[in-house]
Amino acid sequence: MANIPASIEISPKQAEESADLEGLFPQGTRVYITDVGTDSAETITAGAKRVKDLGYAAVPHFASRRLTTSVALETRIKMLVDEAGVNDVLIIGGGLEKQAGEFGSTMEVLETGLFDKYGIKQMGVAGHPEGSPDFDLPTAEEALRLKQEFANRTDASMRVVTQFGFDAEGFIAWADGLASAGVSLPVHLGVAGPAKLTTLVKFAAMCGVGNSIQFLKKRASAITTLVTGFNPDEIVNPIEVHALANADSPIKQIHVFPFGGMKKSAEWLVERGSWSV
Repeated sequence: MANIPASIEISPKQAEESADLEGLFPQGTRVYITDVGTDSAETITAGAKRVKDLGYAAVPHFASRRLTTSVALETRIKMLVDEAGVNDVLIIGGGLEKQAGEFGSTMEVLETGLFDKYGIKQMGVAGHPEGSPDFDLPTAEEALRLKQEFANRTDASMRVVTQFGFDAEGFIAWADGLASAGVSLPVHLGVAGPAKLTTLVKFAAMCGVGNSIQFLKKRASAITTLVTGFNPDEIVNPIEVHALANADSPIKQIHVFPFGGMKKSAEWLVERGSWSV
């Protein structure tokens, strides 16, 4: 079958230090660099520079509520642009309970105009097909409408990059339902790469993807699944079939969370035909 493109995310330490990174992904692949609040701007920039130097497209995260001041935000953007050639970012909320400074939302960060000032036009924003522990689905929908309005009145090229999950039908219905909410941004659906079920349950619980936790717990009762682990194709295949058969679907790509390791995820993507390296 045909495939839709795939991106992947890694930690700043992996980006900066991993010996496996060279040649692991196809040239030009979007490689997202996470921000969990423990890495400095210098570390994230060094990771982004190495990713760029290896021929990939570095996409650093900006967790809005973990940013302290607009001065710190501008310093970080300038550093990433000047030292790592970054021209694409992912801006997320970062958790309601984690506000560290003057920004309370992704929109407040976008409205600073600082990304535009430094020539960054490619922007991802977060989508939550299963909701979030911090807010309900209507609130999430309204947040996406605000970002759609921002895209409409600026020259930013925006996309929605979602949290991972395991309900393919639910993800498809959510993405295709965005149009009725006035959101026409392209959607990159988050999926977990190959990993042990116990690992996936742990991350699902941390991220509050409730429907997915129930799915995984049901699957955990199957002995064969416990032995072989989780095969992402059962989630990705129906998403791809739908996206490729429906040109008006906003689903344009998958975004892989490599919980079982980036090498294992890369091997899976090559084996299934999503990537050619």
